[in-house]
Amino acid sequence: MSDIVRRSGVTVAGSGAGLSRRALLQFAGLVGAGTVVGSALTACAGPQGGATGGTGNGGKLTIVLNRNLVSLDNKLNQYDAAVTVQRAVRQALTQIGNDLRPELVLAESFEISSPTQWRVKLRDNIHYSDKSPVTVEDVETALRYYFQVKASFVASQFPEQPRLTKIDDRTFTLTTSKPLVTLDSLMSNILITPAKANKPEELRDGLGTGPYKVASADSGTGTYRLVRNENYWGEAALVDEVDISYQEEEGARVIAITSGQADVIDTITPESAAALKKNAEIELVQGPGTRLIHLFYNFRKPAGHPLANPRVREALTYAVDHDSLISSLMNGLVSSAEGVVPKTLAGFVRTGQYTYDPAKAKQVLAAEGVSNLTLTFIWEESEFAGAARVMEALVGMLGDVGVTVKLKEIPKGGEINTWRRGEAGDWDVLGNGYGNQTGLAITNLQGQYGGTAEKEKTRDSYHGFVVPEVTGLLDQAGAEADAVKRTALLGQAQERIWALWPALWAWTPDNVLARRKHVTALGLSPANSYDLSKVRVSD
Repeated sequence: MSDIVRRSGVTVAGSGAGLSRRALLQFAGLVGAGTVVGSALTACAGPQGGATGGTGNGGKLTIVLNRNLVSLDNKLNQYDAAVTVQRAVRQALTQIGNDLRPELVLAESFEISSPTQWRVKLRDNIHYSDKSPVTVEDVETALRYYFQVKASFVASQFPEQPRLTKIDDRTFTLTTSKPLVTLDSLMSNILITPAKANKPEELRDGLGTGPYKVASADSGTGTYRLVRNENYWGEAALVDEVDISYQEEEGARVIAITSGQADVIDTITPESAAALKKNAEIELVQGPGTRLIHLFYNFRKPAGHPLANPRVREALTYAVDHDSLISSLMNGLVSSAEGVVPKTLAGFVRTGQYTYDPAKAKQVLAAEGVSNLTLTFIWEESEFAGAARVMEALVGMLGDVGVTVKLKEIPKGGEINTWRRGEAGDWDVLGNGYGNQTGLAITNLQGQYGGTAEKEKTRDSYHGFVVPEVTGLLDQAGAEADAVKRTALLGQAQERIWALWPALWAWTPDNVLARRKHVTALGLSPANSYDLSKVRVSD
């Protein structure tokens, strides 16, 4: 197929080697509103209380994920598919609804009481699966531990750690040094666990308030058995039992669902999606997503390195024939980015678009004095559908403009976090996804581009991206109560980020999963998760 040589997970190709655009097309032929701010969330949203116990329609649901569900907690990572399962066991004060607006869950009310303070009241009927009560201390401990975890994905989305002050057994305030108008959305990611059982690490089992409880868990094999929580404070789950496992090989996942061994599988490549559409027993669930996939540059390069020059970063983008990638390898199931966050997020601003122009790439590289450039691209296995093929195609595209690319695939569970932090070795471009569970552009922006020198000292910035001007704009936006002014600040920040060319290319994939047709009421949200308690299974 090409002169690409794979050696122990490393692919090497020289200038002009790899997949040419023509080879890529041949290969494909063969394989055939402004930011939403809930200043006062009160009652009547989220799970409705008062329906403790009860029965559903029974049955068992079997889910096969594409990656190991290493925990039923999200302190470190928050993969889309994992969120569905984690929140079936553990819940937060709020959740993000299908319209990407915050809704109440464990909180009865969540209201701004002053520019820097929110007042929160817990529902009076909530409790864990053993019927022990949810306390203010549980919330305080959960919040604190998310910030004690090294390289926490969730904590990085908060500009600062809110300070909790107890008022009474059900009421407390969350105070920040600067106004944080999106706190009700951000708190949807803080999952609550009994304080005594919580730890500043991911939790594999234990009590939760959700519609399911853990019957058995083996994080090593990624297998979990959940059973309906008969003591659930809200409406009872409809399915008696949910079995979760993972299978990294997509072919095995497809066989599992076509043979009836699995009821639901996720993360499907375009080829498999096309094949599954022809199966009368299976239906695809598809919709626009909020996950950004990008080929992000390493911003920890020393001064003088070509990638430290934004003109070089821009020049390399012209080498990527993204239209061919989308049509040939992604079957049109993704949208090329037109900004630095997905278009589906509230607060998105269109800042530009990627252009394929290899002649311009060569011209700019030559003008910047760059020749014989060799880059190392890394990615974690199954980070996005068809990842290996996309990365291999990039080898050829970059080769066409005189850039040598070495590929290194990090196995799942292969400590990608240490690579991100620059502790496992040097790299130049990381193929990586960034999920969004708040529906807000500012969440991505704070998490990816809100780095500070202090965060970089602990390697907690996003791949070394630390631009004080951008961080300042984002901090101002996060503290701005006026929606018009906030939108303007977010727009300025996104324009500034785009001008720095942080990514070689970026795109947003549609959410796609497959279910057997006896599985119904699976409402896949734009955030690529669904309420497991609402799913039905018929005979």
